[in-house]
Parts: sequence; C-alpha cells; structure tokens
Amino acid sequence: MNNSSSSKLIEEAVDQMSSLPGIGRKTALRLVLNLLERETHEIDRFSSAFTKLKAQIKFCEKCRNISDEQLCSICNSKSRDQSQICVVQDIRDILAIESTSQYFGVYHVLGGVISPMDGIGPNDLNISSLIERAEEKALKEVIIALKGNMEGETTGFYLFRKLDPLNIKVTTIARGIAVGDDLEYADEISLGRSITNRSPYSDSMAK
Repeated sequence: MNNSSSSKLIEEAVDQMSSLPGIGRKTALRLVLNLLERETHEIDRFSSAFTKLKAQIKFCEKCRNISDEQLCSICNSKSRDQSQICVVQDIRDILAIESTSQYFGVYHVLGGVISPMDGIGPNDLNISSLIERAEEKALKEVIIALKGNMEGETTGFYLFRKLDPLNIKVTTIARGIAVGDDLEYADEISLGRSITNRSPYSDSMAK
C-alpha cells in the first residue's frame, strides 16, 4: 500500500501481515480485507489462537520439539522407536520428515547449525543434551538430517566426532535432496527415500 491509503488502520494491519515470511504487501492487503469482512467473534478467535500460542506453547524437555506438554507427542508415543534419534536443525524439519510417513523413531532439534560467520558455535546449540541422550544404553542409532551446505556439513562432522567414541551407529540421510536445499522444501517422495536410504556417516566423509 502507498501513503494515499484512506485508512491508517488498514496500513498498520497490512504492515503487520506483510512482516510474515513469504507474504508481500498485495497478499497482505487481501488477507486484511478478508479479515475485515468477518464477524467480530471470528476475529476474536483468530487473534486469541495466536495469543494463546505465544503464551502457552512449550518445548519438549527431551527433544526440543514444540509441544503442549512437557514431552511432545512423538517422544511420549509408545509406538515410536526410542532407540533411534533423527537430528534436525529446527522444528520445520520434523514437520517435513513426518509428512513422509517413512520415519518411526524420535527426534532431536539442534536449534540451528554451527556458523562462525554468524557467531554461532557448538555451545549455542542443543548438542550437550543430544550427547546425554546418546549415552543412554538403549540408543542404537543417530541419524544426522541436516541441510547439505557448508554449515550443515560442519555441524554434522562435529556431531559425528562427538558421537563416534560412544560406539553408536551414526548415519546420514541419502543425498536425494539437492545440496543446499532445506528439508522443508523437499518433496515428500525424495525426502522419504533419503531417510529410508540413509548411509553410515563415515561413508559420506569419503565422498
């Protein structure tokens, strides 16, 4: 919108809506006008959902996934293989992998990747808690499912070096996904195959 808008309230609402990733100002305007056409109780429900989300959402104390309770539904599920942990960068990667229906273990969210350029080191990530989980006798495999760029590869190698002395099987997803691609943007078939056709991490180091 431009400065000739007839409503500063509309401008402010569009500013807020367009601050979301992937939403330009034209799309933001359409969404704002759509909301404006709705009943007051619908708008109240809409805004209340996000207020409650921010105030009440928790992070799983075991894997750091988003959760309504202390443990997320995946960690708390008796049908999931607790001996298999898939390490991901963030919560969006869990959603992407879950959409494939090809993985039945549990997860561990790092909360980022090692990036010296951005001032992010190992101590800034949820790595120590991963090592603690890896030291549990019941754990059999850690799957490294990180983005295939320099930061992801650096983080994966760091994790491998930390996990290798524990005599745990460490694997990485097959690179059916283009190098540098985010897991959340991979199609379900390619991502599912990458999970199913994972290989020992040490093999990837030789490539």
